[in-house]
Amino acid sequence: MNGEDTVLVSFCVPAVSQRHASGSTVGFVGLGNMGGHMARNLIKKGHSLIVYDNVPASVEALKADGATVAASPKEVASQTNLIVSMLPASQHVLEVYTGSSGILSSVQKGSLLIDSSTIDPSVSQQMAEESSKAGATFVDAPVSGGVNAARDAGLTFMVGGPEDAFAKAKEVLDKMGKNVVHCGPVGTGQAAKICNNMLLAISMIGTSETMNLGMKLGLDPKLLAKILNMSSGRCWSSEVYNPVPGVLEGVPSSNDYKGGFGTALMTKDLGLAQNAATATKAPTPLGSLAHQIYRIMTNSGYAGKDFSSAFQFLQEQANQK
Repeated sequence: MNGEDTVLVSFCVPAVSQRHASGSTVGFVGLGNMGGHMARNLIKKGHSLIVYDNVPASVEALKADGATVAASPKEVASQTNLIVSMLPASQHVLEVYTGSSGILSSVQKGSLLIDSSTIDPSVSQQMAEESSKAGATFVDAPVSGGVNAARDAGLTFMVGGPEDAFAKAKEVLDKMGKNVVHCGPVGTGQAAKICNNMLLAISMIGTSETMNLGMKLGLDPKLLAKILNMSSGRCWSSEVYNPVPGVLEGVPSSNDYKGGFGTALMTKDLGLAQNAATATKAPTPLGSLAHQIYRIMTNSGYAGKDFSSAFQFLQEQANQK
């Protein structure tokens, strides 16, 4: 449950202004690389937290910051009507919400459940339907920005759900991010996220190829990055999250590709994009190729490394020839 964190926020519709004001209790499920930072920002903004994760170290870290620890998602839901979830994949969301010890087994009437995982849009729609049967409201709110943005409360949230639920969710999401965008009905937040991540994967591979080529041509990587970032090749992967070790401080590439957004998770997201492309008959040749590259990386020892390790992978491929 600790990879791509899912934050669950549940609100009680009555007396919203009091229950969702600063200082209200928030349940948080999923305390991985992203979720842990997101949860801490809520504590910093005055909320009391009830948290759950199946990785003890992640729970202990939040407990040290003042959070109350629950034994299960079910226990989280029984103690608060505001929950955020940040989980790795569709199967984890299904288990956390609908499992025997899941949120919906004890969810309070009128709760608002905010899922920030990146999953199949159809699963978000299924969770919204199941939540409605239990008297709660579910919105999907996947995030973009990476670990540093999660730490600095600079995330972008792409939200799918009813207008009134979006307005209530935004009160909490604003404390973890700088952009909160309503995309439409439940599932459209996920649609926006998988489109974004497909482009991100393509641009990271392109940046990695470019940096590798430039270095082989004798260019200093910091100089090349500077030129790219003041020229038409500029992109997030080159400017904010450069994949070459030593070009930027505080990014996974300068920490042996540890932390950040794992290659296996990027592979999962690209698979979601390809499923959507097949269903809608949308041509995505570069998205498909990026998926294949990240699949190979996942099966070649890169699964747990940050997805910017595409640069390292390309270098190793060149050295083998």
